[in-house]
Amino acid sequence: MNDGADSALRRTELSDEGGMRLALRLAAQAEEAGEVPVGAIVIHGQRVVARACNQVEMLKDATAHAEMIALTQASAAVGDWRLTDCTLIVTKEPCPMCAGAMVNARLGRLVYGAADARMGAAGSALSITDYPGMLHRVAVTGGVLGPECQAQLQAFFRRRRQEEKDGKAHGETGQ
Repeated sequence: MNDGADSALRRTELSDEGGMRLALRLAAQAEEAGEVPVGAIVIHGQRVVARACNQVEMLKDATAHAEMIALTQASAAVGDWRLTDCTLIVTKEPCPMCAGAMVNARLGRLVYGAADARMGAAGSALSITDYPGMLHRVAVTGGVLGPECQAQLQAFFRRRRQEEKDGKAHGETGQ
């Protein structure tokens, strides 16, 4: 995904909304690959230094969330594990694993789209990013393009449930 628009985004300062639109495109790529549609980017200065989408199914790795991959890429690009001057933008509120990694990486700021009342660890179900007593707290902005991010996730799971239902209706066992 190296079209001219993305090159322009890397050279100019991104708004939270502009960054989220890029993350939504990455989430769509994940969905095309059969993954849960979550996309993430990391901005350092005025540059996108990391971009990732979920790769759990492809890599057969429960830790291959978009946020984890983006944090690893960002550390390599910045040349430090401390990401205090970075902003991670992701389409879905991070889970506890990803939020913990953000705290450990000393991430400067998190921006997410869709809240996750069941597993979200940036204020919805838990608040790992702002937990008292942690060595670092991550500044959080939630709900950026939230309805669009939520709709993308809901459509994916609706299709997945329908596919499972259709498979069972045709006598498929999935074994």
